[in-house]
Amino acid sequence: MWPMMAVCMALSCAFGFIGGSLSVRTAGASAADATAALSGSVVRTAAIDAAGRSVMSVPAVAAAVKRSVVEITTETVIRNGRMGQLISAGAGSGVIVSADGFIATNYHVVHGARSITVRLADGVEYAAEIKGVDAKTDLAVLKIGATGLTPAVFGDSAKLTVGDAAIAVGNPLGELGGTVTSGIISALDREITIDGETMSLLQTDAAINFGNSGGGLFNLYGELIGIVNAKSSGSDIEGLGFAIPVNAARAVIAQLTENGYVKGRISTGLTLVDIQNAQTAMMYRVSRLGLYIAESSAASLQSGDRITAVNGAPITDLASFNAALNGLSVGDSVKITVSRNGRSVVADIVLTESKDGII
Repeated sequence: MWPMMAVCMALSCAFGFIGGSLSVRTAGASAADATAALSGSVVRTAAIDAAGRSVMSVPAVAAAVKRSVVEITTETVIRNGRMGQLISAGAGSGVIVSADGFIATNYHVVHGARSITVRLADGVEYAAEIKGVDAKTDLAVLKIGATGLTPAVFGDSAKLTVGDAAIAVGNPLGELGGTVTSGIISALDREITIDGETMSLLQTDAAINFGNSGGGLFNLYGELIGIVNAKSSGSDIEGLGFAIPVNAARAVIAQLTENGYVKGRISTGLTLVDIQNAQTAMMYRVSRLGLYIAESSAASLQSGDRITAVNGAPITDLASFNAALNGLSVGDSVKITVSRNGRSVVADIVLTESKDGII
């Protein structure tokens, strides 16, 4: 009896082991990964999507795009009434868009910078010059004296759906260049206002931090699908990052690269200061919050004027000012109402073409 039971148990274990091995092999044959069951090692292979394209793993995407993303550091002069001029350091990221040294980033990353340094993935640094900026889309193009670079491959953001994988590559905190974070596309066409401009952006839950601005958002084909430009901040807010869809960015980047500006953008000839808190009001020594004129090319408007209306529409900040100008073209006349020394003044100005990217 006992010898027979021992034989049965041995056969059972043997067949069970063989069955388990066949099961693993069968499962492996139907999956994208080829798995060595005994050693536990995994050989990654590309999956194929419905269109017959190869889908890469996150590590493969990171390896493919790392040379296309750069670190950016800036120095900006800040004028302080008590301490004179101060030098402020800033940081961001950029995406190489041509082999001969053109790099896309955010306007807010380089705005006001007196010097810009670009650091490539291999650690080589270059001084950069601003080729062109466009405040309306928060985009800028830089130029460095390098050739043989690896430009990003542009994808098609119109084909994105909620839930698609999204991989962000950038320079968070200004000192962690080449950082890769992954997540999904959380939403499409989010209307977000940044520095007074309302834009339609991609939303992602890939970790985005200070310094990621201007970096790339990629899909699982290694294609650029967005230019990272914002994170919702707050002690209790996580997983809310935003990017400019690459289809919207592509035409702007092309014009900045070719012309140095986007043709047809309007300019009011005004330099504005948006004062929306008591601290800023104290710094500028004004008694009321609002949108103030710092400089004007029109003699009828003066430094210190507070804009209260544009073509009759109430103005309280830069966002409402820009909204009032939407739909207007070069050559149009605009009626601007300001508060000056307690009285209301109305001035008519003619919109010109902006060649510096600033309204």
